Amino acid sequence: MFYEKDQARGIEGTFMWFMEEVGELSSALRENNDSENLAEEFADVLAWLATMANVAGIDLEQAIAQKYVQGCPRCHQPICTCDLSRKP
Repeated sequence: MFYEKDQARGIEGTFMWFMEEVGELSSALRENNDSENLAEEFADVLAWLATMANVAGIDLEQAIAQKYVQGCPRCHQPICTCDLSRKP
């Protein structure tokens, strides 16, 4: 939808928009906003993440499938069994 604008903005400019959306999501989560607003903020973050991947030439769907096809990247279980203190 916005590919030409995204390409013209570049990865740095696109990253700044992404971070702004992450900040808005953070605020909405802290303020316990209504579910409709939270859904909109999650959608914005996901859209800008996909945009960054496109600008960087990354097929996001393929990247996710490769990393998570066998479950958790650390324990390789379909439902992670890693210790909670470790990032999976």
